[in-house]
Amino acid sequence: MTPEQEGAFTEFATSCYGALRRTAYLLCGDWHGAEDLVQITLGKVYAKWHRIRDPAAGPAYARRVLVRTYVDQTRKRGHGEIPMGEVPDSAALGVDSDRRLALLAALGEVTPAYRAVLVLRFWEDQSVEQTADLLGKSSAAVRSATTRGLAQLRGILGPTLVDFAHA
Repeated sequence: MTPEQEGAFTEFATSCYGALRRTAYLLCGDWHGAEDLVQITLGKVYAKWHRIRDPAAGPAYARRVLVRTYVDQTRKRGHGEIPMGEVPDSAALGVDSDRRLALLAALGEVTPAYRAVLVLRFWEDQSVEQTADLLGKSSAAVRSATTRGLAQLRGILGPTLVDFAHA
């Protein structure tokens, strides 16, 4: 890679790191896992950077790589809890924080492919067409996955869902 391309990639990675990390956290539900996912994503993007002609297309390409990497990783190995020696100290949480944590916990139980669609559609505020493009699926498949993912989320949250609707 030329020094100009190296500089352009460094600038790109610096500017989109925070957004990629937030999306990765919503996908995997763990900040350390999100860091790993972003590093893998940036490594893959770096390897193909010389092919990207329009730097403005970089964030969309990186998001696509991030989501596909997440889905591929969850297919290859199961998720599991990591035992901790000590329980971390935490501050008291307010009602909104409790709702957010409950929603994130429920989202963590949704099938990874549906979770990717829900995160892109509702947290990243992507349209059906944008989500379809990012995931390499048809718009109909994204609409179907949205419906099924929301149904899974409703099943997990059960009566708690009413609390979210009135928040």
